[in-house]
Formats: sequence, structure tokens, C-alpha cells
Amino acid sequence: MTAIRRLSPDPAGAGLDDDTIADLYGRPAAPTLRVNFVASADGAVEIEGHSAGLSGGPDKRVFGVLRMLCDALVVGAGTLRHEGYRALRLDDRRRAWRVAHGLPPYPTLVVVSGALDLDPRQAAFADAPVRPVILTHGRAPQRPDLAEVADLVTVGDDAVDLGAAVDLLRGRGHRQLLCEGGPQLFGGLTAADLVDEVCLTVSPLLAGAGAGRITAGPASPPRTLRLRHALAADDVLILRYTR
Repeated sequence: MTAIRRLSPDPAGAGLDDDTIADLYGRPAAPTLRVNFVASADGAVEIEGHSAGLSGGPDKRVFGVLRMLCDALVVGAGTLRHEGYRALRLDDRRRAWRVAHGLPPYPTLVVVSGALDLDPRQAAFADAPVRPVILTHGRAPQRPDLAEVADLVTVGDDAVDLGAAVDLLRGRGHRQLLCEGGPQLFGGLTAADLVDEVCLTVSPLLAGAGAGRITAGPASPPRTLRLRHALAADDVLILRYTR
């Protein structure tokens, strides 16, 4: 039986500190694709159209630590637009942690987009401390304005080939990948059997009918996971599953 450890809602309070959280999640020796989501107790991916309504202090602490641990953060274009992603910057303490562990100060932002319906003026691109990567396919429209702010990389002829995309990122040295969704990207990665780890925060809310699940897209066979640890902060559960 997996023990539940207490995570203080206040980073300065009693409970697990960020270094202990980082040790719990770690950077596995093998290349790993980790997915991080928050959902309501009845499985909703959003409240009133956004994930922010499900998230709180403890979840945001783990969210920040997972970003600190990764080499590249992978996100779908729809999520980047809808959630208003800003530049992928870390605070001084987390940048110092990365440098002390032999990592660049910032992870690389990677956006998956077939339509290239992206705004180069969005802060995620315009204010990025590291040049982002946009993964697209051969039939995508020409976007020279995006090429000015990011590396546009073609992986696939008619659709983004997620397997080839993961191989390419690892070839660039991004061995530890963190995916923050959205549901279509999570579903595609699951169908391609690329997900090694699922980090899931369960928010103590009943969202009711209407909202989608954290995964969507093509059907795929069930895959067994193992619960590695469970953290609790007040009524919030923060779970880590691995293949």
C-alpha cells in the first residue's frame, strides 16, 4: 500500500519542501515523457473553460518543480493559446537548482501545432529566454513570422508524427520531457504508446456534466500504471503514476 505524505499548502510551512518534492519526482536515468494534469474529483479537465479553476497552491508548487526538472516542456497549440501561456521562466532559486545539477537555466518550450495558428507576439514566444521549438507537419501553412521567434520543425507529412517528434527532441538532448496537454495531445501520446509517467492532481470539486476529460482523441488500449507516491495537501491529492 502506498503511503500518503503531507504537503504543506504554504511553502514556508511544515511539510515537504521543494527539494524533497524534486527528489520524489526526480530525473529518471532513462529518457522519460511525463504528463502533468489537474482534474476535478469527477474527472473534469476545466472549470468554466479553464484549468485554473481546478488548481491551487499545492498543485502549483508541484507544477513549478516539474518544470524545474524537465529538459523541455511540450504543449499543444490550443492549450498554449487558450491558457495564455507566458514565457517559460523560472525564479532565481529554481534556475540555481538547475545550474547546480548541470542543466541549462531554463527548459525549452516545445509547441505541437498542425495548423500553425499561433501568434508570434504571444509572450511564450516574444519573451522566451530560450528559443522555442514548434513541431508541425509538411502540409502546414508557411509562417515566416513564426520562424523569426521559434525553430519550426517538420515531423510528418500530413500530421505531426508524435513518435518522430519525441525521437527528435531526445536527439537534441531533451531526455526528460514534460507534457502539460491539452487533452488531444495527451490522447495522441497515449495512442502512440509514448507516455511513461502521469502526474495527476485531484481537486476536491464536483464540476458536473459538460467539461471534457484530461484525454481526448483516438481510442487506445488500456495500459497499466503503478502508483509511485501520493501527496496530500488539505483535501487535494497529488498522485504520481509510472509505467
